Amino acid sequence: MADRITYVGLDIHKESIVVAVASGGLRAEVREYGRIANTPAAVDRLLLKLGGDGVSLRCCYEAGPCGYGIQRHVSAQGHECVVVAPSLIPRRAGDRIKTDRRDAASLAKLHRAGELTAVWVPDTGHEAMRDLVRARLDAVHSLRRARQQLSGFLLRHGCHYGRPAWTKLHRRWLAGLKFEQPVHHIVLEDYIAAVEAAETRRNRLTTQIEAMLPDWTLAPVVAALQTMRGMALVNAATLIAELGDLSRFTNPRQLMAYLGLVPSEHSSGVSVKRGGITKAGNGAARRLLIEAAWSYRFPARISRELLLRQENQPKPIRDIAWKGQVRLCARYRKLARAGKPANIVTTAIARELAGFVWAIARQVTVTPG
Repeated sequence: MADRITYVGLDIHKESIVVAVASGGLRAEVREYGRIANTPAAVDRLLLKLGGDGVSLRCCYEAGPCGYGIQRHVSAQGHECVVVAPSLIPRRAGDRIKTDRRDAASLAKLHRAGELTAVWVPDTGHEAMRDLVRARLDAVHSLRRARQQLSGFLLRHGCHYGRPAWTKLHRRWLAGLKFEQPVHHIVLEDYIAAVEAAETRRNRLTTQIEAMLPDWTLAPVVAALQTMRGMALVNAATLIAELGDLSRFTNPRQLMAYLGLVPSEHSSGVSVKRGGITKAGNGAARRLLIEAAWSYRFPARISRELLLRQENQPKPIRDIAWKGQVRLCARYRKLARAGKPANIVTTAIARELAGFVWAIARQVTVTPG
């Protein structure tokens, strides 16, 4: 039956797809099929030609800007199709020639050998939620940039507020500023308008996330994560939207490694050298966990806001959240007393926080959409 399996490597671009085919068997030939249009009709013709006479197709392509549309289309036709992590594709050190045909042939050959690592493919509902939370993250970055530009303009002209900024009082202080050059008032109002527009966009997308959350299949996981300190609704929704279904991680160490929160290592013989974290995987989720870890510098306690978030959650989840808070708060103080830099302490707390996130997610039963 193995000789009836055909491995297909797809090098996908916006307008075209370069195809290579590897027959079953490790020593069988790998041949170039050619270039086809990146359209559903062209893909259907390819599958019909290669998958005839009872041949089982196993397709693969690199994750990229073209998304998961081809994977879903091929899977709907009854063939196996995986999306491959580009950073985990084995490459020869001396290979200095890169072409579309070589990439497709390499994918087909490596897929046949079982050397490729597939990424998790979200369903359409999950992908929609992830696009929404990423749009909000873009809005937050735009707001930060607009505020920095306004602050830089004020600094150049010697205007110092000296109190917490971006409040109503700060806005009134901005309205009372006087400049020698009339054009500077126009510049100030333009910067203020940019800040207000960015705030409106961020708030609008936040409202959309809250409205879409009840219909999301992973909404129970988001609700459970809110029992932890530093995991308000938007933060929890963003984390789960970026990570997806946590049940695919068999243990918390896999999740920590996926987030790039484990230390790098370069050991040889008796020499063992460990460096900074690997920073592999999803950067947005890693940054969110590190931001949440800052809240554990305060003593462990159940605040009124946290108590309201925990009210409808079962006792096992609340117990895990409290156990995590007690441990992480004590761990933060212990590392800080040892003289560790604040960023190293926070990263260590974020790594352990990922473990408690995994433990809580395992307690929730998710109904497939």
